[in-house]
Amino acid sequence: MNNTASILVLLFLAVTFIQSAYDKVFGWQGNVKWLKGHFANTTLLKNNVPLALGIILLLELITGVLTLVGCVQLLINGERTFGFYGAVFSCITLILLLLGQRLAKDYDGARTIAIYFVPAVLAVFWLS
Repeated sequence: MNNTASILVLLFLAVTFIQSAYDKVFGWQGNVKWLKGHFANTTLLKNNVPLALGIILLLELITGVLTLVGCVQLLINGERTFGFYGAVFSCITLILLLLGQRLAKDYDGARTIAIYFVPAVLAVFWLS
């Protein structure tokens, strides 16, 4: 079976999450400062921004590694295990990001996350 579409979507997700994690690691203080303002009017997140950002960072790192390893695994032996789990972690991470945007009433940001969710769900479907 041809795995080209799965590999391309996994690469897309790997780039998305690895780059996002990189930005969080190397711009931590700036991210915390901006997000404190972004979530200032939310009950759940306004006092928990560093914790929430840390959780998202961890999920993005796990997702990025799983999707990247999944690409390699598909290329080498056609195995789908790591890619599937990477796609599932992508969906979980995006759902949490969507929750944050909805809590902040940032509907444009939520819409952007929904766009990323489509290929993530496709990857889950194709790799299951």
